[in-house]
Amino acid sequence: MKPRKSTKTLVLFVKFLLDFHNFLPLFKTDTMGMISIEGMEFFSYHGHFKEEQVIGTRFIVDLFIQVDTRSAEKSDKLNDTVNYFSVYETVKAEMAQQSHLLEHVANRILLAVHEQYPEVTDAEVKISKLNPPLGGKIDRVCVTLSSEDIYE
Repeated sequence: MKPRKSTKTLVLFVKFLLDFHNFLPLFKTDTMGMISIEGMEFFSYHGHFKEEQVIGTRFIVDLFIQVDTRSAEKSDKLNDTVNYFSVYETVKAEMAQQSHLLEHVANRILLAVHEQYPEVTDAEVKISKLNPPLGGKIDRVCVTLSSEDIYE
């Protein structure tokens, strides 16, 4: 029995896709690099409970920012990328402002990063509250937000 014409066409199409897949790296259009600043530790007064706002606790912040890094890759100059120290200072300033909810702090951090660093095309922040007072032994609670979650 001979294969039908539609089967031959399908086989040829699949072969084409497989061959095309091998050439995709030549047409790479993703020019973004991911810069991460992880493990930033702060002592702050964020929390719903009055005691948290008075006593305070430790927080860990991880920030991931997407930036076009091609110029910095070639030039080896700080002016061609985002200054990590400056970004850290932005996060530090937002962590110093007391809030009731981690969601609110995370949103503020993302807003500040996008406002102060327009070259950042996408960002994600994770805030961990260490030893939260939830009535039992808990290592941490975390909130993670990304640029698409921002509310102004």
